[in-house]
Amino acid sequence: MTQAGMKWRGWAPLAKGLLTAVIAAGSFLMSAGPTQAETNRTIRVALYADIGSKYKSTIPLATLQSGQSFTISSSPGSGASLTVPAKNPVRASLDGYRVKVLESSSWQAAAEAARKLQSTSDKPQLFVVSRNGSNVYQLYTGVYASEKAAAEGLARVGKAGLAIPAGQTPAVKGGNHLTSGAYASQQEAEAALGGITAAGFDAWVVLAAAGEGSAPFEVWIGEAASDSELAALRAEVTAALPQLVLSAGAAASSGLKVRMDAGMDWKSEAQAAHYTISGSGAKFIAAGNEAGIQVTERSGRIYRGNLELSALNGSLAVINEVPLEQYLYAVVGGEVSSNWPAEALKAQAVAARSYALSQGNRFEVANVVDTTLSQVYNGMGAEAPTIINAVDATAGEVLMNGGKIVEAVFSSNSGGVTADPSEVWGNGGEVFVSVPSPEDTAAAAAKKWYYVLLANGTSGYAREDNLKLTGDKTAAGLEVVTATTKDVNIRPLPVVESGVSAVGKLNPGENAIVLDKVYESGSYSWIKGPYTSAQLLKSMQGKAGSSLPSSISSLQVTQRGPSGRVMQVKANGEIVQVKYPDLFRSTFNGLPSTLFDIVSPGSYTVLGADGSTATIGSSQSAGVLSASGKVTVGGSGTVVMGGDTAARVITGSPGFLFVGQGYGHGLGMSQWGVKGMADNGYDYKKILQHYFHNVTIVKE
Repeated sequence: MTQAGMKWRGWAPLAKGLLTAVIAAGSFLMSAGPTQAETNRTIRVALYADIGSKYKSTIPLATLQSGQSFTISSSPGSGASLTVPAKNPVRASLDGYRVKVLESSSWQAAAEAARKLQSTSDKPQLFVVSRNGSNVYQLYTGVYASEKAAAEGLARVGKAGLAIPAGQTPAVKGGNHLTSGAYASQQEAEAALGGITAAGFDAWVVLAAAGEGSAPFEVWIGEAASDSELAALRAEVTAALPQLVLSAGAAASSGLKVRMDAGMDWKSEAQAAHYTISGSGAKFIAAGNEAGIQVTERSGRIYRGNLELSALNGSLAVINEVPLEQYLYAVVGGEVSSNWPAEALKAQAVAARSYALSQGNRFEVANVVDTTLSQVYNGMGAEAPTIINAVDATAGEVLMNGGKIVEAVFSSNSGGVTADPSEVWGNGGEVFVSVPSPEDTAAAAAKKWYYVLLANGTSGYAREDNLKLTGDKTAAGLEVVTATTKDVNIRPLPVVESGVSAVGKLNPGENAIVLDKVYESGSYSWIKGPYTSAQLLKSMQGKAGSSLPSSISSLQVTQRGPSGRVMQVKANGEIVQVKYPDLFRSTFNGLPSTLFDIVSPGSYTVLGADGSTATIGSSQSAGVLSASGKVTVGGSGTVVMGGDTAARVITGSPGFLFVGQGYGHGLGMSQWGVKGMADNGYDYKKILQHYFHNVTIVKE
């Protein structure tokens, strides 16, 4: 490795005394002004939404249920609502363009057709209606964003090989409806509905998003895809039911259509209410309760607060509006372990609160999202008494700088030293600076692995508890080990991975040379690869500029930032162009951090223990570059020893190895470093002021 590649390794042994000096200024609480946190405020979390380039996570429908009954209405506390009984699932989707595939009196026949459509891009939905006392099952696909997209779906349905009943033809349907009037109660609307469906027309009870004082329920008829279809439908309904007073106002009205879903399980019939959100700007609220509301499609997670259901950019949006402090119960529990020390949990709570409040309306319809793009938010299942206590103990507390709440970013593990803003996104002001974080080793696995060279030239890793030192050493001072049990696996990386075979075996009496001793690959230290040129080029597409070589023969770190993180990489001598340094993580196959070295399969520049450098090629005989010079040790590989006394064998492998420390961008607070500091007796205020500079901790 190059001298630059060695530089960042020197941070690890910093002592607690240094940290004491860094945070000697201590911390204090101040009363917040009118711009500070409000402990009674709510926060909006996008679970599903299409917000363009900012965030996109969509589903065709959402399934909700709760251990207690809850209501769905057009606004919180609205007098008119639909009641969902306890433990009863309900579904919600958007009204709009669909393909009506078929109708059948047999659930099995309709479900069989639906199962065939599951393998296509057209999402089947099965509804059931009652006509003259009998069930009729209606199979649809969609919803589609436009009439054109629905027509394309119709063409695909026609090629799916479905058994369509005689006299039926799949057709595009839409969100244009007739309304036959308004009713004061759901029961009155259902009574009017019966006469319309008995005449053979599709119709539904609708909870209207009407103004105060208006009748809350309506009956909508038909699902026309165009104005001309709606006019034809009106003529047909008028001829059959002349007593009805019809209006086409439902084409533009907002409402929640009540249907019955018969596609909860394609193996056996199960029914549930299905609410279809119709109209531009329509929003409906599932009001929360003490048990929370479960969203099946979001891994069955249960959420406090309310769930807002609406249409956004042609897709169903599900927004969780929840009291901020209750949101933090789940965030802190999702970000760190509930078994961590109380002071670590408090530090995480203050950082998470500060981050959330600093976001404003970043996602337009929401303040944050529920993924690591904001903060991990897994609902009530992530809560624990220790977490709740930590959040409550710091209620309202935020980090402030210059009269503003700090965007208190954090990552899992900084690998011994946090990042400078220039090494990540290029911003951060005076709050973020690179600081030592030696307690990151709290994340290191208890077990270590030996990196060994076998007699046949094969190199790999074996867990230390499967080997023992013989007491012998090579001429270069490297220790020798033997196995303590039969058939010890020598693995390509210091971690057991399913599906990845061992590269060799070691048995008692057979010796191997110890090249290094490392932690098990994890969030503190890691090894990734080897990646071939083709694998790296595929990963680099769309991330590393438009000009990429046809093949990568050399890959070198050529510039590092203040903390030692990679700032520049050259491939075949040319700079790999990225928009910002942290993008190197995804550019090179999803590396855990940018605090890494690259071990190339070709020739290597090595820093010797005496400070001299030499270039060694993979075709040369095996040897060690040490203070005493190059010493042959046998085997087919080339062994190199760095100034940090670590050694590595080069066997002309087919790819590039990435050896690094840390997990995440490394800017701001290191979560594992926080745990380590708390283990060592620091309180949460001092921990926060170590990782964030020029801040005060403010409480209302």
